[in-house]
Amino acid sequence: MSSIALSSVLVVLSIVAIIYLTSKVKFSVFGSLFAVSLALALGSGMPLGKVIDTLKSSFGNTLGGISFIIIFGAAIAVCMQKSGGALSIASHILKLAGKGNAKAAMAWTGFIPGLTIFCDTGYIILSGIARSVSASSRTSMPLIAAIMGSSLFVVHCLVPTHPGALAAATALNANLGMLVLASVLFAIPGLLASYYWAGLMDKGQNYAPAEIEDGADDLSQDNLPKFSHALVPVVLPLVLISISTLLTTLGMKDGGATVFHFLGNPVMALLVGMLCGVWLLSRHGGQKGDFTKVLEEAIVKAGPILIITAAGGMFGAIIKETGVGNALGGVLGGASVGLLVPFIIAALLKTAQGSSTVAALTTAAIISPSLQTFGLDSEMGRVFAVLAIGAGSMIASHANDSYFWVVTKFSNIEMQQSLRVFSSSTFVMGVVTFACIWAASAFML
Repeated sequence: MSSIALSSVLVVLSIVAIIYLTSKVKFSVFGSLFAVSLALALGSGMPLGKVIDTLKSSFGNTLGGISFIIIFGAAIAVCMQKSGGALSIASHILKLAGKGNAKAAMAWTGFIPGLTIFCDTGYIILSGIARSVSASSRTSMPLIAAIMGSSLFVVHCLVPTHPGALAAATALNANLGMLVLASVLFAIPGLLASYYWAGLMDKGQNYAPAEIEDGADDLSQDNLPKFSHALVPVVLPLVLISISTLLTTLGMKDGGATVFHFLGNPVMALLVGMLCGVWLLSRHGGQKGDFTKVLEEAIVKAGPILIITAAGGMFGAIIKETGVGNALGGVLGGASVGLLVPFIIAALLKTAQGSSTVAALTTAAIISPSLQTFGLDSEMGRVFAVLAIGAGSMIASHANDSYFWVVTKFSNIEMQQSLRVFSSSTFVMGVVTFACIWAASAFML
């Protein structure tokens, strides 16, 4: 057996081992990635003197590329939760839409805060509103849960303020400014697809609306921040990134544009968003010392994500050393499958082991050496590769995904109802999102 063939077998076994350890044995994701990376390095014949250095450098490089963004993003989420900003956005959207448009309102209620708030945290914060809307509009709770759950999930998988997309972007060296704009745009058709599909799956099932529980969130709370104020920590970072990207597209990189490029760097943009979040919190229930508390809580929330993502980068570096990625590109590159490869790999990994983040970072590690073979070794090609990975990491949220249980349990619905309406919606959402990405790539690559 050739060395590449042996390495290919070892890589496949490594991926199977990660899936088995995380989903069946319930071993920690970091422990699984570290053990498998070490075993793959030794099994593939990497010189012993190089093994530890590769593990350390790849872990550190990945951590350096993502740490500020994830910590500042987590801090924004903490501020939006503690200040009532997320509830303010949700309440305002619902009031504008009216009870007759409750379903559409719930879609945007998840989508907008979800740009910076992780999907599980966002759903927990907004679940009381979802139950209130279901009860007051007499709309099936599984349908409301699927719509809001999907709207949070689509941006979580695509937008690089979230760990999976950010890890993939770091591994593939994609332009974050372009990726932020493109990911938000491509998330919209995915959201619409899941919205209509959830309605089809709910139709004729006679699922019951929610019953209001004691302590459920009240949409008429008077002490929430103003809608315009609550939007600032979420929208301002996106505006700053957009301005920088637009100036770059127009070829304006020097002179007065340097200030906008500095502020539009994702790290600085999210730092500005975090400071705006702290300001929002100070005006609504905040106390002296909240800035320190926000950072501490953000670090606690971001810590596990940072460690897991950095471990994924470590695994990816070992895969690159084996040469399997180049071999994969050589086999599949001539088949003109391009973006289909990262999409399918991410979808298989997500469905098998449950974590969108692990699926995204592992897929990026596998395909990174093959970008040139797939015709994706350009600035836009790398952006589209990350988008394809994000679409694949949506397929599908089911019983091995912790987010599935957040949606199911915090909505007080049955597992079979959630599988039928929510899980199937995430599958359709991923397929439609990828179809739009693939279609757009035909004109832009």
